Amino acid sequence: MKIESKLAQIGSVSEPVTGAVSFPIYQATAFRHPKLGQSTGFDYSRTKNPTRSVLEEAIAELESGDRGFALSSGMAALQTVFALFSQGDHLIVSVDLYGGTYRLLEKVMSRFGVQATYVDTNDLSELESVYRLGSTKAVLIETPTNPLMMVTDIAAVCQWAKEKELLTIVDNTLLSPFLQRPLELGADIVVHSATKYLGGHNDVLAGLIVTKGTELSEKIFFLYNSIGAVLGPQDSWLLMRGMKTLALRMERHEYNATCIANWLLEHPLITDVYYPALASHPGYEIQKKQSRGNTGIFSFKVSDARLVEPLLRHLELIAFAESLGGVESLLTYPAVQTHADIPVEIRERVGVDDRLLRFSVGIEHVDDLIADLSRALDMAQSELAGGTV
Repeated sequence: MKIESKLAQIGSVSEPVTGAVSFPIYQATAFRHPKLGQSTGFDYSRTKNPTRSVLEEAIAELESGDRGFALSSGMAALQTVFALFSQGDHLIVSVDLYGGTYRLLEKVMSRFGVQATYVDTNDLSELESVYRLGSTKAVLIETPTNPLMMVTDIAAVCQWAKEKELLTIVDNTLLSPFLQRPLELGADIVVHSATKYLGGHNDVLAGLIVTKGTELSEKIFFLYNSIGAVLGPQDSWLLMRGMKTLALRMERHEYNATCIANWLLEHPLITDVYYPALASHPGYEIQKKQSRGNTGIFSFKVSDARLVEPLLRHLELIAFAESLGGVESLLTYPAVQTHADIPVEIRERVGVDDRLLRFSVGIEHVDDLIADLSRALDMAQSELAGGTV
C-alpha cells in the first residue's frame, strides 16, 4: 500500500466494536481487569492508551520501524532518547542544530556527565576526528538542519556508525516519513517534533520516537514508561487527524517553498537562500538520493540586518511566529527566537547571524505569499533609505 493511502486510513479500521472510521478518544487513565492475573492489554494510561496506541502503530509503520512512541513534545522525545546514555558517554551531533536540542544537551544532559561534540555530520573525516573510543555512543543527525538546511548522507553515516557499534539517531521533523525514512537507510532511532508537519495545523504539541530492533525498542519503552512524558488521548487523536492529510500538505508546502525560494534568489535585498531543492545547494544531490522531495521550510539572508525589523513589522499575511510546519506561513528570526540559547559566537560561526530569517511556507496561494513578502521588503527598504530604521 502506498504511503498516501496509509496516511489517509490511520485508525479507520482499528475500532472493532462500532466500526467508527475516526478512532475514538479513550479519555481514561485506568482500565478494568477481567480477573486476577488477566489484562485487556491496557492497565494504566501512562503505559498504554488505546488512542495513543493507534497513533504509535501508525508512525512505526510509516517510518518502517518496529515500535513507535508518542510523547508530550519533541523535546520530551529527545529527552527520552538521551536517557539511554550515562555519565561519561559522548555524542556526535550535527553542528547546525535546533536551539532547543542544543539547550537540552548543554544545560541538562551535561549536568549528568553526557558530552556532545558538534560537527558537519556529512563529513566522515570530521566524525572520525572527534570519535572517542569507548565513550562515543551515538551520532545525532538533523537533516536537513534547522535553520541552515544542511544535508547529511544518512546511509553513509549509518554505515560508519555501525562499524564502530554506535547508534544513529535522526531527527526527521523537517521532512516527515512522507518524504524521508531514515530507518530504511540504516538508522536506529527516528525522532519527530510532531507539532510541526505531522500535526500540521499549529494546534497540537507532540513528539514521536520510532525504533528499529527488539532490544532497542524495549529499552526505549522502559524509559518512556518510567519518565512518563507521554501524549494524552485528545492530543493523540488531533495528531492522527493531522497526519491523514500529510501527503497533500507536503506537496503544497514544497511547491510554494520552491517558487518563493527561486523568487528570492533574484531579489536585490537577498544575499543567500538555503533550500535543498535548489540546484545550487551543496546538498542537492544527496537530498535527491535519500528523499522523495523537499520540505516547506527554508532560510534566507537579507543584505542588511537593519531590514529585519521593518520587514517583520510590515508583513500582513505571513505571521512573525516561532514554529514551523503548519498550514499557515510563519517567518522566524532564529537569532532571537529558536536559536537564542546558542552562544552568539557559536551560532554566527555556523552562519546563524542577525541577517538570517527562517520561512515556514504554508499552503496559502503562492502569489499571495510572494506579494506579501515583496511589499514588506519594499517598505523595509524605503524605511532604511529614508533613515527611519
